[in-house]
Amino acid sequence: MKKLGLLLASLVTVFLVACSNQKQADGKLNIVTTFYPVYEFTKQVAGDTANVELLIGAGTEPHDYEPSPKAVAKIQDADAFVYENENMETWVPNLLKSMKDKKTKVIDATKGMVLLPGLEEEHEHEGGEEHHHEYDPHLWLSPHRAMKMVESIRDQLVAAYPDKKKTFEKNAQAYLKKLQALDQAYQDGLKDAKQKNFVTQHAAFRYLALDYGLNQVAISGISPDSEPSAARLRELTEYIKKNEIKVIYFEENASKSLAKTLSSEAGVELAVLNPLESLTDQEMKDGED
Repeated sequence: MKKLGLLLASLVTVFLVACSNQKQADGKLNIVTTFYPVYEFTKQVAGDTANVELLIGAGTEPHDYEPSPKAVAKIQDADAFVYENENMETWVPNLLKSMKDKKTKVIDATKGMVLLPGLEEEHEHEGGEEHHHEYDPHLWLSPHRAMKMVESIRDQLVAAYPDKKKTFEKNAQAYLKKLQALDQAYQDGLKDAKQKNFVTQHAAFRYLALDYGLNQVAISGISPDSEPSAARLRELTEYIKKNEIKVIYFEENASKSLAKTLSSEAGVELAVLNPLESLTDQEMKDGED
């Protein structure tokens, strides 16, 4: 039994070394990204130069995510780690402190960008720890600002891997063209909208509203699961009736009970407004973005 155990252990070691060598043999960078928009932007810039991995998959709320020891090890073993900013991934500052001697290149996707102050809301994690957003992290929802994020990721990747500069710049340019077209579509489609106000469960759309002349009125705060008071719900009901709001938007990942209560109080429809924090596994398989 002892010999068998040793044999199995040595076989596992050989297998792991072989996998490791194989990964290095393809010559690609190993990049770990946090949640979907960061993954998508990084993948588009890196193209064939990297294996880009998504850490926070479908069905997990990025605001409340805490990395497991396995996830931490994955980040520490990567060539580069890309996150949005510490107001979204609140666990990153502690992780970076523990990584001081590691060779992983760390990329903050919103580096150098101006963030709006967070709303006055706090909520608790399951462990009872309070979670407060000092700044609003939802920049990716405005195509105008998504372009700046892509440029920031591109520039930091170029600085980290100058030998791949041409590829990063070419890939980024192709993707930025698509985002420019999307930005133009938002401008054209929203400029003559008769109704500029919209009511949404999750306060994720302030950058979008600011950049395209809309007004977001949120039921909850920056975190989709924070609870408004009864007085706030009464105010919102009055606002909806007074401003002739026809739809209340909720998101699929969060509980829609508040939006449902409000829609029946105010007598309006419910519809999904997706903050693109994740795609379902099926959407990913179908190549949606």
